[in-house]
Amino acid sequence: MSHRRHDRHKKRGQILLWSVLVGLSVLLWFAPPPEGLDPKAWRLFTLFFATIFAIISGLMPIFVASVLALSLTVLTGVLTPKEAYSGFSQGFILLIVAAFLVSQAVVKSGLGKRIAMLIISKFGHSTLGLAYSMMATDMLIAPAFPSNTARSGVLFPIVNALAHDSGSKVADGTRKKLGAYLMMNSMVGLTISSSLWLTAMAANPLGAKIAEKFGVHITFGGWLVAAAVPALLAFLIAPRFLMRIYPPELKTTPQAPAKAREVLEKMGSIHRNEWITGGVFVGMVLLWALSGTLGIDKTAVAFAGLGILMVARIFTMADMRLQGEALSTLIWFATLYTLSSYLDKLGFMTYVGDLIASGVSGMSWPMVYLTLVGAYVFIHYLFVSQTAQLLALYGIFLEVGVQAGVPPYLLAMMLLFATNFNAAITPQGSSANVLFVSSEYMSSKELYRNGLLMTLLNFVIFVGIGSFWILFLS
Repeated sequence: MSHRRHDRHKKRGQILLWSVLVGLSVLLWFAPPPEGLDPKAWRLFTLFFATIFAIISGLMPIFVASVLALSLTVLTGVLTPKEAYSGFSQGFILLIVAAFLVSQAVVKSGLGKRIAMLIISKFGHSTLGLAYSMMATDMLIAPAFPSNTARSGVLFPIVNALAHDSGSKVADGTRKKLGAYLMMNSMVGLTISSSLWLTAMAANPLGAKIAEKFGVHITFGGWLVAAAVPALLAFLIAPRFLMRIYPPELKTTPQAPAKAREVLEKMGSIHRNEWITGGVFVGMVLLWALSGTLGIDKTAVAFAGLGILMVARIFTMADMRLQGEALSTLIWFATLYTLSSYLDKLGFMTYVGDLIASGVSGMSWPMVYLTLVGAYVFIHYLFVSQTAQLLALYGIFLEVGVQAGVPPYLLAMMLLFATNFNAAITPQGSSANVLFVSSEYMSSKELYRNGLLMTLLNFVIFVGIGSFWILFLS
């Protein structure tokens, strides 16, 4: 009886959510656009809003909502077919797909298991130890990787292997045992590592260049010193905070290191497939790290690595047919990237930026500072690219703040940090998230909830502690 009552209550809740979604969407669609805003931009925003609402509320999986949004943008004439499908030609999206397939080869070859066992043998006394070891690895390799997406391609297969070999899998319903926590922890870790180093994310040097127009000169060393205190605090606090809000079922594993050593002994010496996969993986990592210096395309490197693994028959066409997640990821991320990009191209983002700018007039500079940084962080719900947000809004927000009396260096640095530490606020908030999201260890609702809470934690640490540190330095 109680089970039937629960089902009826759940069905009523879904009907209510559908009513809200349809009602708001129709209301926004037929409402006159705000003055000065292109009607196409307003209708594209309506479709984008409806898509995100459907995902957050659990009415549709992210793939289904994205597919429907893609078709509606074309059928309603908001975007032309060429515009709507442009996201599928983006190299960095293809990089994600190729890196995902390579990661599966790392697991299949046994190399992933060997690496996972080595990490467990050293740090596996607790889930927290594994979380810190993976986050520390990310922070140490970050300065050599101007692409956080490429870094996720390095980290994901290791985290995936750690989850699998700890008995935490999506297929058998044990995803929350360990894997869900480690996947989310790695997403958050990428936001922190990208904030710590000037060269850890492609948009950082670009933002530093824009800041020069306002008399702010940012060097590699200056960035590191300014970021060190808030980023290291975030590193120390984030895994513990995440464990409180999203606890894994498995917290302590005192026997795990000894068992891992036993497994390593049974595995014996490294065999052919592991050597080849390891060589390909290391080669990809080196070429990704040197891509800026050598002028090498990162996506081509990923596909070359995948091709070598397929020629060596470590990853086969039969394996490819089993990887539906890769195709799903390509479709939903390319779609959301396109919607977000055209919101910017049609002037919607600039319009919102100008609204925020006009709203802070007359405030004291500390209030202007908090308002601008807060708005910059949470407007990321509309963006599927950190670089796109920086290009669209960084200069506008910096100019408004400087004119209102905010210390230029303080605002310039904090907006650049925010470009990174807000990236986990949504599943699509960064291309670096997508591999972890595609693992299906976390539901869309969990991703949005935890992404918001971890972003709020980053905000408190960077703005609360980091601001005083930067003012002290300057």
